Amino acid sequence: MSDVVRTRTEEGVLEVTLDRPPANAIDLETSQLMGEVFAGFRDDPELRVAIVRTEGEKFFSAGWDLKAAAEGADVQGSYGVGGFGGLQELPDLNKPVIAAVHGMAVGGGFELALSCDLIYASEASRFGLPEINAGTLADAASIKLPKRMPYHVAMELLLTGRWMPAEEAARWGVVNEVLPGEEAVRARAWEVARLLASGPPLVFAAIKETARVAESLTFQEAMDLVTTSTLPTVARLYSSEDGLEGFKAFAEKRKPVWKGR
Repeated sequence: MSDVVRTRTEEGVLEVTLDRPPANAIDLETSQLMGEVFAGFRDDPELRVAIVRTEGEKFFSAGWDLKAAAEGADVQGSYGVGGFGGLQELPDLNKPVIAAVHGMAVGGGFELALSCDLIYASEASRFGLPEINAGTLADAASIKLPKRMPYHVAMELLLTGRWMPAEEAARWGVVNEVLPGEEAVRARAWEVARLLASGPPLVFAAIKETARVAESLTFQEAMDLVTTSTLPTVARLYSSEDGLEGFKAFAEKRKPVWKGR
């Protein structure tokens, strides 16, 4: 799509690469480009899974481009259709997204990873929220992180700005797996992406919508929405060909053929 945001597709998988040296910081224009890419991914029935990665050895992403802001760049405009980084507020994104993290995920870069469904990281990766030192709020992280790890640990990260190594992030369940290096992380992300791309897309969509809606509801309220097929993705799944395919494949002792309809 551009030198800054590149894409690659293969068998239903979209790999999105942010390449904005030296730190893969995200300004308004870059965020808007990323939003266009992820909205296109959301709306393309041929694409089933996305991988988010970046170029460079030192940074996964430094988050918001503070240097550009300090030099007078526009900071009041729109982040784009998906909010910061194209993913944070993208509506109705009901497909799996995988983060392949190598290097430092700082501030908004950490939040970009948290916007994904699965996170694989290299041993050299570190995560940090230094916004406190700049006198500003790590807004998305303040909302998401206390739900992803123990409250007191999340608050320590937010209040002190300290670094969290990849192994610690995995211990708290923020990272799915820690791998030896960047190539191993990318290979693992593609392995999982191919597995998911071969799976039932309508079920994945129902899982993501159910999990997202349930965050603000009681258990019974969320269950009622599911059992009455009130959620659009659940209603579509239960009335679809794929909704019967799994049962048929089991009875016929064969591998399911998912059509997404």
